[in-house]
Amino acid sequence: MARCCVKTRVTGHVQGVGFRFHTAHQGLVLDLTGYAKNLADGSVEVVACGEPENIDKLIEWLQHGPKMATVEGLTTQTLAWQHHDGFKMN
Repeated sequence: MARCCVKTRVTGHVQGVGFRFHTAHQGLVLDLTGYAKNLADGSVEVVACGEPENIDKLIEWLQHGPKMATVEGLTTQTLAWQHHDGFKMN
């Protein structure tokens, strides 16, 4: 199956609740590469690359995030393939 990349912006109460840490952990569990980083507007940007079914599982997880998060919305766009080493918190 072809690998792909997506960029997802997660809005809500998603900073200061371990969202990036837990997202990176989920990404590694799902054999994805990429990153999660806080944006100045209070949202989190997630880039994930790998097998489409694993990306779908991560996006499903992002809809609720870790226990302390309150996810209000997701916007996702497909990106050209990118090489990342591991799944990092930026």
